Amino acid sequence: MAYNEQLWQDAKKKCRLTDDDIARAKRLGLNPRSLIKSIPSKSEPWKAPVSVWLCEMEEKRNRKAARRKARKAQS
Repeated sequence: MAYNEQLWQDAKKKCRLTDDDIARAKRLGLNPRSLIKSIPSKSEPWKAPVSVWLCEMEEKRNRKAARRKARKAQS
């Protein structure tokens, strides 16, 4: 368990994330290594920072869930 928490702390530091961002990543089912791999390099200016990427992923998931719920309510 301590090893896993250490990985999350490393990801938080390397990706410059807040506690809310870490909680969001855990809710989305991501692991710390995937966050670290998603850090944009200088040759990837199109890539969003990890915190923005997490927000976009959560918004997309919420939109999909709302659509599914609306479709289910219509049936």
